[in-house]
Amino acid sequence: METSLRYSGDSKALRIHAKEKFPIDSKTHLQVRGELDTKTGNPSNFCAMIRHFYPDLLTSLGVGLRYDKHDKVRYAVQGKKSFLVTNNGLVNFVVKGRYDVDQEFKGVGATFKFSYSVSFECT
Repeated sequence: METSLRYSGDSKALRIHAKEKFPIDSKTHLQVRGELDTKTGNPSNFCAMIRHFYPDLLTSLGVGLRYDKHDKVRYAVQGKKSFLVTNNGLVNFVVKGRYDVDQEFKGVGATFKFSYSVSFECT
């Protein structure tokens, strides 16, 4: 299980974040994430998502549901695609996206994130 402490500037509270991945098969897992707000003692969000990886395409796709204290339950589809910048894989560009719908299946939001990573080999 991965855990971390996160500080939210908007609520001025420390949150405990935890994530666990349960394997289903070699390319699919159930990912469960949650957060506990230490100021109120209540969960601030929870997400359960089935994620499938396509290693030959450097891509993953996930479907699941999310709960947060403001928007209640949402269904989510998210994807992640890596683009290799160098042939040795040490530099890559990553595109992440998510689309949420509410309980009536009306679109309520989309997010996109672009990032890059640089790895170093020490010999």
